[in-house]
Amino acid sequence: MPNLPDLEGLAIFAKVVDMRSFAGAAAELNLSKATVSKAVSRLEARLGTRLFNRTSRRLALTDAGHQLAARAAHILAEAEAAEDDARAQSSTPRGLIRLAVPMSFGVLHVAPLVAEFLASYPEVTIELHLSDAIVDLIGDGYDAAIRIGELPDSSLVARRLCDSQRYLVGSPAYLKKHERINHPLQLADHACLGYTYAIGQETWRFTTKDGKSASVRPSGPLRVNNGEAMIPALIAGIGLGVLPEFILREALADGRLQRLLPEWTLASGAVYWVTPPGGPRPKRVDILRDFLMNKLSSPVTRRRSK
Repeated sequence: MPNLPDLEGLAIFAKVVDMRSFAGAAAELNLSKATVSKAVSRLEARLGTRLFNRTSRRLALTDAGHQLAARAAHILAEAEAAEDDARAQSSTPRGLIRLAVPMSFGVLHVAPLVAEFLASYPEVTIELHLSDAIVDLIGDGYDAAIRIGELPDSSLVARRLCDSQRYLVGSPAYLKKHERINHPLQLADHACLGYTYAIGQETWRFTTKDGKSASVRPSGPLRVNNGEAMIPALIAGIGLGVLPEFILREALADGRLQRLLPEWTLASGAVYWVTPPGGPRPKRVDILRDFLMNKLSSPVTRRRSK
């Protein structure tokens, strides 16, 4: 009978990759650093290849380690999910959730809800990564991410959380100095502020209810990697911009910005919960997903989460 796979070694290896250190994995698993190191060495000996290049200051995966990491993480997730399912409804969700969220949406809407979630599930911990940059969920070891807009084709699993409307806006100061815009193609003659993390080359696509369409590639004096960072320049009249409604809400309400071309609709996309592909996830991850889906699907909740 062939030897069974070294499941413990694979799980410990996956945890070292996730924590990016032997010491971190040891603390997370409540094991000694020596035990973690021996398990990885045992796995390397069994496979006949080195999985890490180790120095006193740096830990990096080898090519073989990269190839094994995703599958080892899948094995660990399967095992955790199996244990969670076995505990059934009487089990209390516990453990770490690493969640990546766009900066502005995270601060305005997710962070307040995380506090409520943690009060309900005190044995769960959340590492909330706030950045508009698109993270590598698998390579960077995230359990899930929230993404806004049109999703590119990928192997990731996406669930829709809520809609995300986008508006073209300008300030009274800008509109006082420039001719009023009546058609999207006129934007080619205006300063348009851009967004660094747009997927591919940023394009503003407009449509009307009667089927008309127009596309514009914005060009102007400023590009930013965070939507809120664009607001001061818009208010100062530096140019026109396109941003999600949840960022524009206050400036539109108090008149510092005005919506332009209201008869034209911008491709709005949605807010998505995105997870790596594969089998069942730990129960704590799915519980957080369902919690956020329930909260964010309500416009009233999103208005109050400021």
